[in-house]
Amino acid sequence: MAPQAIVFDLLTALLDSWSLWAEAANNDHQASYRWRTRYLELTFGCGTYRPYETLVYESAKDAGLPDSAPKALIENWDQMRPWPETKEVLLQLKESGYRLGVVTNCSVELGRRAVALCGVEFDAFVTAEEAGFYKPHPKAYGTILSALGVEPKDALFVAGSNGDVVGAASAGMDVVWHNQIGLPRLPGSKSRLEGRSLHVVLDHLRQAEPTPRSRASSQSSSRL
Repeated sequence: MAPQAIVFDLLTALLDSWSLWAEAANNDHQASYRWRTRYLELTFGCGTYRPYETLVYESAKDAGLPDSAPKALIENWDQMRPWPETKEVLLQLKESGYRLGVVTNCSVELGRRAVALCGVEFDAFVTAEEAGFYKPHPKAYGTILSALGVEPKDALFVAGSNGDVVGAASAGMDVVWHNQIGLPRLPGSKSRLEGRSLHVVLDHLRQAEPTPRSRASSQSSSRL
């Protein structure tokens, strides 16, 4: 069955934050990958929310980078860009009648600035700071589902990171993985589809018709 709502990771599934991290590390891609990987380790093992900026600085230090790297990341935050197909895919989903939500691992301030870069209005948006936990903690996913008013079985999650693939599936959602970065799979990964473009979402939904709008029309017709 087609989902009622589609929930997105923001900083990898919809936006190219990886390029921004690389630029902050003076385009040393090995160093930025080491930094970002360490940051993900910190968030995955964090427990209750700790300030996003603190984890960014701690992970940079652990990766052997100077404080100028995380400072540049935060200062240039608004230079992050969506993937080329992001707006097109989101508008198609809205036109088809799906409710759209975002849950992201960052602070409220940075999250709101980042989601605005997508150029599309979402039905619900939750940051780790608001949820009180970073993904893949189940409460992070539960918070966005509550905001959208749907059960896990009625939502499709669009992962960007490999941790989200496992976490969202454990929370009871079907998962598709927009793996534009080419991240390795983690043990226990369960995604319906995986692709290097956000169009993987549309590919999955074509297999799960009818869309919400056509389903509603069908239900209306059956009552006549």
